[in-house]
Amino acid sequence: MLRIITDFDGPIMDVSERYYQVYRFCLEQVRRPDQSVRELSKSEFWALKRSRTVERQIGQLSGLDEDQSNQFAKLRRDTVHTVPYLQYDQPIASAIPTLERIQAEGIDLAVMTMRRVSELDDAFTRYDLGRFFPENRRYCLSNTYVKTADVKDKPILMERALAELPVASSTWMIGDTEADIVAAKTHGIRMIAVLSGIRDRQQLATYSPDYIVDTMADAVSLIMNVEASSVAQAS
Repeated sequence: MLRIITDFDGPIMDVSERYYQVYRFCLEQVRRPDQSVRELSKSEFWALKRSRTVERQIGQLSGLDEDQSNQFAKLRRDTVHTVPYLQYDQPIASAIPTLERIQAEGIDLAVMTMRRVSELDDAFTRYDLGRFFPENRRYCLSNTYVKTADVKDKPILMERALAELPVASSTWMIGDTEADIVAAKTHGIRMIAVLSGIRDRQQLATYSPDYIVDTMADAVSLIMNVEASSVAQAS
């Protein structure tokens, strides 16, 4: 049995508009009424996020002073995963056809995300994505889980998944962050990083995934080709 474990934000959901709207809100909240600030364009902002520019520096690049930038960073952390802003998330154009392809091919599919249950349920309900992931194929954080760091929390989720899921002959991970790469490599799973999420190629390459491709659709095509080649070589 072939299995794909995929991250949610990045491979499936485009979160760039949510992050940008939160940036704009936080900038407006923190600036003084008479203060001139420079609101970054979405492309400027997203390039900074994808290169892992820290929040305080984004605030300073927008014209905030040091104290304001610290306030900005905290407000951003407190706001970015709240329900009013989740509505800005949209499925990546090729994601749903790709999920349908995975289903049609009979591939075992699981989702593994740093979203909490309520955050994942919101997107599943909004876009009918739960049809691709039965309850026993959903790995996320509880609503009360105390986060440490994604690179620590995600390998724990992976360990749980591998203990609970049926044995597969071949398992692949698709994700868009260093946490996905670390989780896969920690447990000896082949990893494909995608460029449709919150990290750019340089950041992803630092963690040495097996492959880097543009989208989840490209990742699934690559998996199918590699698996077909393996079958051909074995026969």
